[in-house]
Amino acid sequence: MGHQQAYLAAADGKHRASKSNAINNALVAIRRLLMAAAVLFAAVAPSPGHAQSAPFAGMAGNWAGGGTITLDDGSKERIRCRASYQVSGANMTMTLTCASDAYKFQLSANVVSQGGTVSGTWSEASRNVGGSLQGRGSGGNFDVVASAAGFNANISLHTSGNKQSIGMRADAQFRAAAISLSR
Repeated sequence: MGHQQAYLAAADGKHRASKSNAINNALVAIRRLLMAAAVLFAAVAPSPGHAQSAPFAGMAGNWAGGGTITLDDGSKERIRCRASYQVSGANMTMTLTCASDAYKFQLSANVVSQGGTVSGTWSEASRNVGGSLQGRGSGGNFDVVASAAGFNANISLHTSGNKQSIGMRADAQFRAAAISLSR
């Protein structure tokens, strides 16, 4: 008798309806998940126009922290650093001052970003040297080469929220610097 009732219920559509409702509910849940993922991606991913119009977004202001510097003789020293970024659209002025007990540098730069290419000038006040900057990047992440007569340095700058890391590798004066800043 129980089989007959199940058969009659299935023939009336009740059994199929519960299976159909489960499938419909699953499809609605999947659609909602896909829609939520699309909205989240759209909110997090920078648009190409935004990345080009605000390449230095999130960098403006004052930063401080420290790191290490590796000198020509291979010795390492701890350094304390301060940085200041003034941003105006695709233009940025930067100053970075770092010091240890025996070493100090004051790096300044004026750069412009256009289509992911960064160019500008730099100077180091304590050694009275300066030159050009060329590289790529946007959205607070840049890889550039600072050049002058007899001097080249690769500089990598990565910004995420209120944290920033700067890496430098040079062929003269000092070998490398690794700096972590926050604001």
